[in-house]
Amino acid sequence: MRRFSEEYLSETRTGMWGDRDALSGLALATRERVLDVGAGTGEFTRVLREEVSGGDPGALVTAVDADPDLLGAVSPPRLLGDATRLPVQANTVDLAVCQALLVNLDDPARALEELARVSTDRVAVVEPDNSAVTVESTVGDETALARRARGLYIRGSTVNPALGSARDLFEQAELAAVTVRRHNHVRTVEPPYSEQALESARRKASGAGIETDRETLLAAGLNPEAFDHLRGEWRAMGRQVVEQMADSEYRRRETVPFYVTAGRV
Repeated sequence: MRRFSEEYLSETRTGMWGDRDALSGLALATRERVLDVGAGTGEFTRVLREEVSGGDPGALVTAVDADPDLLGAVSPPRLLGDATRLPVQANTVDLAVCQALLVNLDDPARALEELARVSTDRVAVVEPDNSAVTVESTVGDETALARRARGLYIRGSTVNPALGSARDLFEQAELAAVTVRRHNHVRTVEPPYSEQALESARRKASGAGIETDRETLLAAGLNPEAFDHLRGEWRAMGRQVVEQMADSEYRRRETVPFYVTAGRV
């Protein structure tokens, strides 16, 4: 299973649910007991708590994560636990849900079985298709480089970053009335730049960002020399980003398609 920093989760998940239409099929306003599995730092947990029973304090949305440091950023109720061995009795919630979890697991089917085990009614997963991410940038080389690095990462990954719709997994788990809805998470970078955006640019210019994925890119078939060449191109692109930011000219728009797959136990 992939591990993430608090900064990464904040950067990639904050602001995702300004539009919540794709969650309408979960009937959140009627829920009383919800489990958010793989909650991380709780961005999705907070969305669920706002929606469940109209914010009724008597309704419980419990966050579960295997990383105690990340879980510490989430207000109670919360549980420390593995998605494939949930520390929850069977049939104790009416909705078990996760966001961007299955794409990071070696055995997503096992986690889905656990979600179904603890729910009396509904199971839902919100998963990205990282193969369909698009990037528009004022730096000419960024779009092509991002596409190339993303393709290599997906090819070399031991998990499935391009999962998207989980319909097949739901049908294999014999969940009923399966529905799939798409939600586009659009992230923009434009002046005035946030500290997160400035740090991201610095990591591009130093090569630190792509260096973290070195082993996965090598597993995709790159030899060390080819990786060093790609890293050099990445750093040059990053320097252009930093230069444009200094003149308040840099703009970037990234669209990540997520799929809300839901089914009944």
